[in-house]
Amino acid sequence: MLFQEESNKVVEIIEKDIWGSLKDFLQIGISYGQGDQRIQITIGLLIILTLALLSTTFVLRWLRGLFTRRMENDDRLKFISVFKFIRYVVYLIVILLTMSAAGIDITLLLTASAALFVGLGLALQELFQDIIGGILIIVDKSLHVGDIIDVDGKVGKVFEIKLRTTRAITRDDKIIIIPNHHFISNIIYNYTQNHKSTREKIIVGVAYGSDVQLVTKILEEISVDHQGVLKNPKPFVMFDDFGDSALMFSLNFYIADSFSDPRIKSEMRYKIDEKFRENNITIPFPQRDVHLFQHSPFQHSSVANSEKSE
Repeated sequence: MLFQEESNKVVEIIEKDIWGSLKDFLQIGISYGQGDQRIQITIGLLIILTLALLSTTFVLRWLRGLFTRRMENDDRLKFISVFKFIRYVVYLIVILLTMSAAGIDITLLLTASAALFVGLGLALQELFQDIIGGILIIVDKSLHVGDIIDVDGKVGKVFEIKLRTTRAITRDDKIIIIPNHHFISNIIYNYTQNHKSTREKIIVGVAYGSDVQLVTKILEEISVDHQGVLKNPKPFVMFDDFGDSALMFSLNFYIADSFSDPRIKSEMRYKIDEKFRENNITIPFPQRDVHLFQHSPFQHSSVANSEKSE
């Protein structure tokens, strides 16, 4: 009987003193509003939110490792960029669900923040377009690191694809930062979308009367001898047109590195000029014949002569 009374006292002490004090401590906080619209933020709620966020972080890291462990490095980086955006959405959902489970009416929070969300949506519309564009780029694989692209007349090599922007380095070693919405709203030329090789051409004109077969042979030899030109597909020459001042030819060839295209073309133009000089083939400059028609002799009269005549 005595042992039972002591046990009851211990239980009563735990419930009233220890657990009661702990509950009072956890209920310490601040509140907003009145009645049904009252929102109370307590220490207990903050602890629950912290534990929920820590658990969510652990689960998200485990999922990210599960999905990316067999991916290639480029695909892994793209997936991590998308995963960051998903992580923020998941955190927001966890916070709202935790507050709802703690007895807080989240409808008030959603209603109060509706106008804010609308304003942010309008102000950050382009940002959301960039994020959506980044997700589409990663999902449909329309752009890869290493691709050669032409954006507004600037040619660059992509070296980084992020969720909001894509970065490329130009031929003059400058960085282009491209918002991702450009890839879904504008026309972008991707030189290496299907394969790494591209067809390039050099246009040259020779004087009328030149040996066109010799010109064709020289251009073909120059393209075959150049190390930067692919042997397959084979280079070819086209007789394009009879120009105003020259016979127009185009040397068509394939290269594996479109990024170094200007250097290769420059080297080939040097060689073309050298071979044409050796074979007495002239590259003419534009010529115009000017004819003056005069129906009567030109007469000069000064102002003094005109005053005397008057």
